[in-house]
Amino acid sequence: MPAGGQYPGRITWSVIIACCVASSGGLIFGYDIGISGGVTSMDSFLSKFFPSVYHLEENSTSSSQYCKFDSQLLTLFTSSLYLAALVSSFVAATVTRKYGRKWSMFLGGLTFLVGAVINGLAVNVFMLILGRVLLGIGVGFANQSAPVYLSEIAPAMHRGTLNIGFQLMVTIGIFVANLINYGTAQIPGGWGWRLSLGLAAVPALIITIGSLLLPETPNSLVERGKNDQAKRILVKIRGVTDVHPEYEEIVAACDEARAIDHPWSNILKSKYRPQLIISSLIPIFQQLTGINVIMFYAPVLFKIIGFGSNASLLSAVITGIINVGATVVSILLVDRAGRRPLFLGGGIGMFLCQVSVGALIDILFGVSGAGTVIKKLAAPVLFFICIYVAAFACSWGPLGWLVPSEIFPLEIRSAGQSITVSMNMLFTFAIGQAFLSMLCHMKFGLFYFFSGWVIIMTLFILFFVPETKNVPIEEMMIVWSNHWFWNRYIADEDIIGNRYSNNNM
Repeated sequence: MPAGGQYPGRITWSVIIACCVASSGGLIFGYDIGISGGVTSMDSFLSKFFPSVYHLEENSTSSSQYCKFDSQLLTLFTSSLYLAALVSSFVAATVTRKYGRKWSMFLGGLTFLVGAVINGLAVNVFMLILGRVLLGIGVGFANQSAPVYLSEIAPAMHRGTLNIGFQLMVTIGIFVANLINYGTAQIPGGWGWRLSLGLAAVPALIITIGSLLLPETPNSLVERGKNDQAKRILVKIRGVTDVHPEYEEIVAACDEARAIDHPWSNILKSKYRPQLIISSLIPIFQQLTGINVIMFYAPVLFKIIGFGSNASLLSAVITGIINVGATVVSILLVDRAGRRPLFLGGGIGMFLCQVSVGALIDILFGVSGAGTVIKKLAAPVLFFICIYVAAFACSWGPLGWLVPSEIFPLEIRSAGQSITVSMNMLFTFAIGQAFLSMLCHMKFGLFYFFSGWVIIMTLFILFFVPETKNVPIEEMMIVWSNHWFWNRYIADEDIIGNRYSNNNM
């Protein structure tokens, strides 16, 4: 049994409440993902802020299901949030390390709240972009601090379950935002977009107020020299009086962390090579799963099989329910089956679905994108899309945030999480900018393009990502020392603690 078995393994109410509040950091991210696409498709919004885009889109005569109207300006507006989040995540790393995880979440929520208010009241493009940038800063801070908080506050035996609460909130945020967009689009007078954007203040208030009530993590308190307070918090969240083994391990990790003045330069050292590579590649691979192209085609296919004007709503409801449900499945399995089986199973499922959908889309739309529609083929396509969404939502969706947040030692944890967030935001931005152009040029081949990446990332998990379930977060170095490839970078003196002896390939 891992060393974590020596620590209290039960989940206390203090931990449950703290994790629920911290997970709401994912709610602001998910709400924005869901709301931005819907708002930028509303005619009233486009005609007010992007009139040239609105007129060009209205006059577009393309019948291709591949080459939809593509405005780089509008896409840049939507994607600007990700650039702001990318930059702010590096500032958030310093705040998280020096002032604590909860205050970084508070700043993220507060900044997102201000951005939501400005966007809801926007009267010109400047206000719109200013609000968007503030939203991005809020997302950068929340995504940097919340997963780290969850990984540190949770007991090792249940860390995966509690950490994936973040991704569950992301999926709930997307689902709720899609429903709100559908409702506000029906409001007479063309002001529904203001309500959609302004309601982002609700999840922002939850994380802003909630973070003030959270206990700081013992790891962060010890890191900042507040040992007595850290021990009191540890007793409270573990529900037992004897927390000495876990406390001593945290103190040992913090002693090493204090010896490092510049985590950004230290993260380049050889002994951190496994974490650096994995935390960079996993968020990149997460964006290369092809989830964007799958979600793009769902409304199109719902319309083809006869749902007409309700196609977008039905698509949002069905894929949203599957997204949330599969994330719950991941929560139930991640600390039982482990991270690797979910990664590998999800990868196989996504590959099979991508190839199947690509072949069927070829038959439906052909190379021109305007072929004769065969309704009986649309249902199988929708089936594979739903299976794909489920495979993603129980693997790369949640694990793309969980694994990077739990593998770094304390001395570089904040810097490492910033790398994860920045890579995620950079590739979200890049794929968002290039997606419609790639779809127009590659057509159904885009499904095969992403399926190729799914093969690569699945092989990467198979050979280079060890199992981390049940391993205490401050003993993670031993996992790398036991790995067939990464052990070449780890010396004996790099390991804190020696209780974890299982070989986790």
